[in-house]
Amino acid sequence: MKEITVFTHRRPDDTRAALGRLAAAAADAGVTLRLDETETRKHGLRDGPGIAVNAPVRDDVELCVVLGGDGTILGALQRYAGTDVPVFAINFGEIGFLATVEPEDIEAGIRRALDGDFELLRLPGIVLGPPGDEVEADRPRADRRTAFNDVAIHRKVGERVAQIAYALDGEEVGSVRCDGLVVATPAGSTGYNLANGGPVMAWGVEGFVVSFIAPHSLAARTLVVAPGDRLTIYNRSREPLDVAVAGRPAHEIPPGGAIDARFVDAVGTIAQLPGSSFYRRLREKFGRLAS
Repeated sequence: MKEITVFTHRRPDDTRAALGRLAAAAADAGVTLRLDETETRKHGLRDGPGIAVNAPVRDDVELCVVLGGDGTILGALQRYAGTDVPVFAINFGEIGFLATVEPEDIEAGIRRALDGDFELLRLPGIVLGPPGDEVEADRPRADRRTAFNDVAIHRKVGERVAQIAYALDGEEVGSVRCDGLVVATPAGSTGYNLANGGPVMAWGVEGFVVSFIAPHSLAARTLVVAPGDRLTIYNRSREPLDVAVAGRPAHEIPPGGAIDARFVDAVGTIAQLPGSSFYRRLREKFGRLAS
């Protein structure tokens, strides 16, 4: 390790001590932590041993370390989509389903990060684009059009129930009156999709799931889609629909408009501890919520 990008979540008081530990360990190991202008301003940092402040985010670092929850982790994955930079996350969020280690294991976690003592898991993404746009699916960009967890398409607050039609590889499958729908990767299937009653998909499953938000129909059913099939979503409402990627507003679908969603394999890399199990992670994270 020579250089590491660091991202932290929006509450700097929660992560300041951990960032100090990471910087001290990095200085001892001869590693430089790169923090961009936002992170520098957030923590009031100055250049010092192990830290480069106001450092532009680059693609030629060896690792990206995240001190935060799933939202911050997803932001890091989106930034490094299509690169070989792995994301190593120490959980400072509510759930941290994508996190590599928990805060109580921070000392060991920092050592593992600096030593490269972790395994790599390549994650798929959902790439959005205009109908028929092959380039966007084949060459995903590091922006908000690549979702590592889910894409939510929903009616605007205060507007009428949406009418959403959807097609697979040009064949219309159905049209549903609903508040919206969610397109989720396996890594994102434990979020909004699960709240909609959709299935949990294990990491490593190829494909994605489509579930509906408050459907006004007894016939609306969750659908698991094959990885090579193109999903096209049509807005047949009178009002535009909002599109959110990883919970953040991305754009709109105007009345009569459409958008494509494609499964793209191995566009992001997350670090995990040797021997990590998706099912153990599922039990521990959701068992914690139930306790």
